[in-house]
Amino acid sequence: MADYKKPQQNDLKNKLTPEQYEITQLCGTEPPFNNAYWDNKKAGIYVDIVSGEPLFSSVDKFDSGTGWPSFTKPLEQNITTKQEDDMWRRIEVRSLKADSHLGHVFNDGPRDKGGLRYCINSASLRFIPVEDLEKEGYGQYTTLFK
Repeated sequence: MADYKKPQQNDLKNKLTPEQYEITQLCGTEPPFNNAYWDNKKAGIYVDIVSGEPLFSSVDKFDSGTGWPSFTKPLEQNITTKQEDDMWRRIEVRSLKADSHLGHVFNDGPRDKGGLRYCINSASLRFIPVEDLEKEGYGQYTTLFK
């Protein structure tokens, strides 16, 4: 099992784009319909851009019409949630090991899949296509796509 860690701040600033840093470290939000994965329909998994923790699978991705990648459930229990005290009373989603801000979870997802919608910023994710899972060290997830 991989040891997922958050890099030091200096390394993070060198590794991430300014947008990725703003979103994952400063709780930013990218614009809807203008991000890398909102309409990605390829098979694969999504990992934390900071640590590489496996987070979501294309198997659980759906078109929520919001302009952000949306998932019905996490791939693994590599996320935590926290109630925000903002005017919307949203529930923030963060990665477990790197503590990256990922997005929010809402209870307006597909009822037949549990009713949750994990609305995630593309900039907090790295997509690994199914054909690259083995070489990227995520081979255990290939069975999801058979």
